[in-house]
Amino acid sequence: MTSLAMTEDPAVRASMSAARRRSFWIWGAWTSVLGLVAWCAIDLGLSLDQFGLGLHKLGGFLSAMWPPSDGGQLLRIVDALVQTFAMAFAGTVIGAAVAAPLGILGAKTVVSNPVIHFLLRRFFDIFRGVPAIVWALILIAAFGLGPLAGVIALALEDAPRFAKLFGESIENADSRPREAVKAAGGSTVAGIRFGLLPQTIPIWASQCLYFLERNFRSAAVLGIVGAGGIGFELSERIRIFAFDEVLFITGLYMICVAVLDFASGELRKRLQ
Repeated sequence: MTSLAMTEDPAVRASMSAARRRSFWIWGAWTSVLGLVAWCAIDLGLSLDQFGLGLHKLGGFLSAMWPPSDGGQLLRIVDALVQTFAMAFAGTVIGAAVAAPLGILGAKTVVSNPVIHFLLRRFFDIFRGVPAIVWALILIAAFGLGPLAGVIALALEDAPRFAKLFGESIENADSRPREAVKAAGGSTVAGIRFGLLPQTIPIWASQCLYFLERNFRSAAVLGIVGAGGIGFELSERIRIFAFDEVLFITGLYMICVAVLDFASGELRKRLQ
């Protein structure tokens, strides 16, 4: 009798109905996700046979990787790593230099005109959608193989991203120092130079260090498509099935990435 009375309670019935609806939507969402996964697998031609064959080949590649070897070309590999870092560093610096004035103009607290602000932000959004590898493929066709295309590709990818981040950091900065400079008779440029930039430059530097880490990894990928550096050396070893050298290069590259990440993290801590 008690359970029957509870089910006749309007509040209990409403709660049970809400629970059934919630359960229905959860099961519907999972069914949709699984259906989408199945459709993707069919559309891409994925199969267990193909997966098994790939694993078998991968096992052969892994066994051929040991023991790792530099192939007697250690200096060439180290030079390629240095070239990759130089590519990442140059691309980051150029991208940040191009983005600095754009970020200042894109900040609502500096340029309050809504039309200009909207156009600049949409400009950043459009170019942020183009990855570095697409720029590299275009630039390699224009400039030829080598690091130049990689540097420009990284700069073109970084500039709109930096501009958006720089603009947001300016918008979040304290406006009182800038207003004080202007109240003392300083120009608009002086207000930005002495009122805003001292607050934002440490943030910009921290962001640049983070992008440098990321660009060092991206530069290796660009090298695979012809932009030089360690990616080119790695793709050449894969092409001739020298998997012992592939493991050596990959291990050395991972060590360099770890060292760069650690050094960058320590520098970012000091800038905070």
